[in-house]
Amino acid sequence: MTPRVLVVGAVNVDLVVHTDRLPGPGETVVGPGVARHGGGKGANAAVAAARAGAEVRYCGAVGADDTGTGALADLRAEGIDVTDVAVLEDVATGTALIVVDGRGENQIAVGAGANAAVEPAAVRAAVARSAEWAGCVLVSTEIPPEAVAAAVETTVAHGLACVLNPAPVAAGLVDLLRLGPVVTPNRSELRDLYALVEEGTAGSVAEMATAVAALTGASVVVTLGGDGVLIVDPERGVTSLPAPPADVRDTTGAGDTFNGVLAAALAGGAAVPEAVARGVAAASLSVGTVGARAGMPRAAAIDGATGPG
Repeated sequence: MTPRVLVVGAVNVDLVVHTDRLPGPGETVVGPGVARHGGGKGANAAVAAARAGAEVRYCGAVGADDTGTGALADLRAEGIDVTDVAVLEDVATGTALIVVDGRGENQIAVGAGANAAVEPAAVRAAVARSAEWAGCVLVSTEIPPEAVAAAVETTVAHGLACVLNPAPVAAGLVDLLRLGPVVTPNRSELRDLYALVEEGTAGSVAEMATAVAALTGASVVVTLGGDGVLIVDPERGVTSLPAPPADVRDTTGAGDTFNGVLAAALAGGAAVPEAVARGVAAASLSVGTVGARAGMPRAAAIDGATGPG
């Protein structure tokens, strides 16, 4: 059966400058040119899920501008259903300004634009429309907290698997954690989540993830870049999964690739460890090409890196 994923999140256009090094505070660095790519954590993850073999629907918002038209065309070209993407007048499509250095590391600033106007009622309607269709709902947090809450609450109410990518972390997330989504922070996001659920000094990654998992009652999957992934399950304990060797050219979108492929695998019935393995393999493949989406692998490449399934 083909996995089916609903993604709720941001749609951006990425403007990318490559430089020898990242700028410091107050510093200007110069690169040879500017490249435009489709972006937004949610939209990127949707593309990753579609390339991994899932049917994907998307819920979000763009502006009624040429940038928004292009962003939707990019998603449609990947086979993604954008029926639930609102096209809003008098607001710009979200834009990310990205600097990438010679090692593939990046700095990103985002102008939210239409993403800041995603309506909770529209999100609830989109999840309800997909309740009998989707195997998993992936929620990213570059949209208003009320819209994030609507997505997670409605997903759980319909008994669907939920993956919550807390990037960025907001105070209201602590109430959503109690609903039991699979949470996928990176190191810094895990530290922010830990500060919401525990008082005192942050401990190791495993200790912080264990504290978050005690609240969610579900798996916490911490992405660690080149160090792979750490999984904390309330019943199975702590598991580490190293990342395969990678020729790193651009890490932009690697986390989005991981989340999209993870959601696609969960929607297809995979257990969390198997889904995580596919996500790690896909993310490692993705960093070898410049651009958040350009290196996102197809299902056959992921199968080749992990084995089918």
